[in-house]
Amino acid sequence: MSTIGVSIAVPDPWGAQLQDYRVDLGDPSARLIPSHVTLIPPYEIEDDAIDAVVTHLETAAAEARPFSMHLRGTGTFRPVSPVVFINVVAGISECEVLSSRLHRVPLGGEPRFPYHPHVTVAHELEEPLLDRAFSELADFDCVFDVVEFHLYEHDATAGWRPTHTVALSSSSGQ
Repeated sequence: MSTIGVSIAVPDPWGAQLQDYRVDLGDPSARLIPSHVTLIPPYEIEDDAIDAVVTHLETAAAEARPFSMHLRGTGTFRPVSPVVFINVVAGISECEVLSSRLHRVPLGGEPRFPYHPHVTVAHELEEPLLDRAFSELADFDCVFDVVEFHLYEHDATAGWRPTHTVALSSSSGQ
């Protein structure tokens, strides 16, 4: 079995800035998780299903076109979940549509939580650290073009690593 996920990478310099912040905050898993907006959360599949998954991702990407993403300010899932995140303020509907398309077979199944695109910056830390992240990153702001997303595979030592890049179609409509 392999554990996979599908995400939009936050490009540098912002991706590295957010990951470094998470590391400095003391999140023990931060070095193993690149900054990203999740489309499909961690999911276990048979090792021989990777090719079918990649084909599925490419089909879904052919139905979507590049879009602009704007990340700004902080939000939280507390008290339901001890998470502080950077808000997606533009590109939300594109992420929702893409995530929905990706959840079709072979990546079917009901998500554990309702889909809410975001970039996690603090997870399962003590309340004062969650409060600190919420406050210190409140002014975070960046805009970038989303032209691709990635299939990530989890490795116990290296963490989440992109194994396939999937380009969004440049000519189809949403």
